[in-house]
Amino acid sequence: MSEFQIQPLAPTQIPAVSCLFAMQLAEHAVERSQTELTAGLTTLLAEPAQGFVFVAVAGEKPIGVAYVARILSLEHGGWSGWLDELYARPEWRNRGVGSALLAAAIAAATEREWAALDLEVDTDHRRVISLYQRNFFRPVSRTRFVRRLN
Repeated sequence: MSEFQIQPLAPTQIPAVSCLFAMQLAEHAVERSQTELTAGLTTLLAEPAQGFVFVAVAGEKPIGVAYVARILSLEHGGWSGWLDELYARPEWRNRGVGSALLAAAIAAATEREWAALDLEVDTDHRRVISLYQRNFFRPVSRTRFVRRLN
């Protein structure tokens, strides 16, 4: 039996999973409050057509998380997914958690008949770039921009 399991986010996991997202975002110097993260996860569970979250758990403890948002993409010709977050606790890295979460996300997107999955990676994050390349993601020659609206 595996030392961890992958499962869809359950309402009872929201507090612990919001902490995981806060840890992941902090690694990228992005600050979001627990209140904001909890509200987002609660909304997602109430509106599952908007995307999904998978949680890697060891026993009852969440150790990793993946969040995919649904988008309507003209480029891809229909509904697609945006892999917004993929995170494993540092002590669980290089143990297959990210690979298992990514496989679950790909399977769920395929089951929904989405056209593609998009994602972004920090250019110096070689380990995760390798993970995506092994799973047939390819780089695109674009630069992403963002403008905060609130």
